[in-house]
Amino acid sequence: MADVHILIVEDERGISEPLQSHLAREGFISAVAPTLEEARAAFIADPPDLILLDVMLPDGDGRDLCREFRGSSDVPIIMLTARGEDVDKIIGLELGADDYVVKPFSAAELVARIRAILRRGRAPATRTAIEIGDIRLEEDARAVTRSGEAVTLAAREFDLLACLMRNAGRVLRREQIMDEVWDTHWFGSTKTLDVHIAWLRKKLEDDPSHPRYITTIRGVGFRFAAPDDVANAIEPG
Repeated sequence: MADVHILIVEDERGISEPLQSHLAREGFISAVAPTLEEARAAFIADPPDLILLDVMLPDGDGRDLCREFRGSSDVPIIMLTARGEDVDKIIGLELGADDYVVKPFSAAELVARIRAILRRGRAPATRTAIEIGDIRLEEDARAVTRSGEAVTLAAREFDLLACLMRNAGRVLRREQIMDEVWDTHWFGSTKTLDVHIAWLRKKLEDDPSHPRYITTIRGVGFRFAAPDDVANAIEPG
């Protein structure tokens, strides 16, 4: 895979340097950022095609950076960590990571995972529009249309819909949605999420009591329909 740029966010030179050499032998172009701050700068200066992201970094937690990147980008992210507990894996994947590799790892195995993720198709560095069924959301313009007609949304409603549509087909936990849309310092009731979901359904669904797009996953959270779900639902017969 020529011209694939990989950003390695890793502070241990004993890991980053051999890994960078191995990636070069496999035909990849890579850069190393040992801190969150340098990773942000590198991401802006030269958006990568994939990120290898360590969890524990000198200036913070890599999972916070994963959440930050996911707010504006679909770039594939593979988390690197010395911790292999299931809870850490779940947290990483819920934040939007595409895969999770536990140290020590085989460079050959990691490359195989990189190739598998890239084969799924590269996403643009920045989302400008998401279209599912008859709903189109343009993040840059903060505009939503349904069947070509403009839908008026309050700022929080837009942010919530963008969060759901960016993760179409995935079940999002209530806490995850609250952290992303209301931020981690929100101390109010999670009932506000239910209220906003109800408002969105009234504006986007044919029958809000039997939603086609935004479904409730009891005891967990919410899921926005994947494109295939909607296409199959409207196929004749």
